[in-house]
Amino acid sequence: MNKEILNPEEHPFLAEHPDIAQMNPHERLAEQSGVVLRFGRLLLSAGASSYRVKSSMARMARAVGIEEHRASVSFSDIATSAYANGTFRTELYENRVFGVNANRIDKLKQLSHELRVDQSVEELNQRLDEIENEGPLYGPVANALASGIACAGFCFLNQGGFVECGAVLFAATMGQALRRLVLHRHFNHFAVWLLCGILASSLYIGVVEMLELVGLTTADIHQAGIISAILFLIPGFPMVTAILDLVRMDFPSTLTRTSYVVAVMASAGVAVWAVTYAFGWNVHMMLPYHLPWPLLITLRFLCSFIAAWGFAILFNTPWKVCAVAATIGASVNTLRTIAVDSGFPWHAAVGLAAFTIGLLAAAVAARTYYSRVSLSVPAVVIMIPGVPFYQAVTNMNNGLVLEAMSHVVQVLFVITAIGFGLAVARMVTDTRWIVDQPTSRVPELNPSRHYIR
Repeated sequence: MNKEILNPEEHPFLAEHPDIAQMNPHERLAEQSGVVLRFGRLLLSAGASSYRVKSSMARMARAVGIEEHRASVSFSDIATSAYANGTFRTELYENRVFGVNANRIDKLKQLSHELRVDQSVEELNQRLDEIENEGPLYGPVANALASGIACAGFCFLNQGGFVECGAVLFAATMGQALRRLVLHRHFNHFAVWLLCGILASSLYIGVVEMLELVGLTTADIHQAGIISAILFLIPGFPMVTAILDLVRMDFPSTLTRTSYVVAVMASAGVAVWAVTYAFGWNVHMMLPYHLPWPLLITLRFLCSFIAAWGFAILFNTPWKVCAVAATIGASVNTLRTIAVDSGFPWHAAVGLAAFTIGLLAAAVAARTYYSRVSLSVPAVVIMIPGVPFYQAVTNMNNGLVLEAMSHVVQVLFVITAIGFGLAVARMVTDTRWIVDQPTSRVPELNPSRHYIR
């Protein structure tokens, strides 16, 4: 191993840090590469896309003095190679945290844009300590209620009535409470989605059957609402980031994220089928309601707002970002429903709505440290067709193959429209997406060695 000491005359920054100057190149590169990998690890475990992880690590690598940095990122792994001072270092990291933390993504984005050349590893590690040690923004009660309220709003948008929305509110609240409890104990995600799907759908059936026993309603006309009770299990964040990674032709990340999305949604779908089969329920489309047009549009706006707000809270988004994302989502989604009612093709309306949301999110992100994904995902997740997907699983298990395939096609078209709408908006507003170039290529950083806290 090369034991040559770094020369302060060749590296002026080292003259101010004699302890660092006494390190050999391998030791110093180990520290530099370590803090860069830690930065990427925090982003990946918070749910960031592969592009954001790689580009942010490249910025930090330049800030700490690494001459060249290469990274391969999937949903579950990071592999990096760093070159500096005539030597190199390769490191691997296995990600086992598949959650979403929009607040952490925003904080790390802010740090990425505040990076300056010749920053010390020590001060950056201290900043990362502050971000990593920050706990959830919302407690378990607020988190669970946000899930229930969001799914109740989603239920109305899916033609649900008062009984369905009320039962969904209770069932989804308890389901999310269980999910948070077991995920914090590091349970397997597929088992978690299965257990929470069984609990939420069972509670929905229990509420509706109880209302029938006391003579307040007839259970048969509310059976389809059970699917809205588990819509909090839709993995909206990895679904959107998988499509964005696909547009960037980052296939390892796309495949791993898509596999995760399909697996956990299948687990929830099997849970619904098992419960409905055990209780003899028939999941069919709910009958459309007939309300005065002004009242209908107002309720659609309000339900879209609370659904987007609730999902934003589940993503651990600060309340100001929740408000912006919910306003964007409610406004655009309401216009989308009006267009569909007027005969505009459903999938085209979803694509245009996602494109508009992407533009609005980009406009807000350009003036703040909020990330586009924190603003756009809660706004578009209310358009993800969770109901057709779970109906497809139910129909498949019941042997209704043609009906199942019909629902699968609907789901694929809508998800594709959402993803490509956001991707085109990103291309329009970011030249790094319209011109293909390595993510390791970053603009020059500010030469000042002082960064903004």
